[in-house]
Amino acid sequence: QLQVVESGGGLVQPGGSLRLSCVVSGGRLDIYAIGWFRQAPGKGRELVSCISGDGGRTTYADSVEGRFTTSRDNAKNTVYLQMDSLKPEDTAVYYCAADLVGRYGSLITLAETEYDYWGQGTQVTVSS
Repeated sequence: QLQVVESGGGLVQPGGSLRLSCVVSGGRLDIYAIGWFRQAPGKGRELVSCISGDGGRTTYADSVEGRFTTSRDNAKNTVYLQMDSLKPEDTAVYYCAADLVGRYGSLITLAETEYDYWGQGTQVTVSS
């Protein structure tokens, strides 16, 4: 059973940066596409980004394009979400999720329901 643990959230001022980490254990990371989702109070989860198992493809929500960057280090079983130029509207609980894709290493997963494993979330608050 795969374990997914996010960390790195906290309080940051508008315009600041945070780097979230997603550590995966119990399986090899390179057979999973890794998505980042966020959920603001009273709202459902929305896709922030996804990185393919081979790291060669990424996608981002329009709202974070150009400000957020996801990357992965499969040797360390870790996926990162670098968040720059943060805005108050980025405030949410951020979740890391893994979609088993096997040898489809280039696959990007967009649908929340396709993800097999989820972390418990880390709070990001952007406020002055």
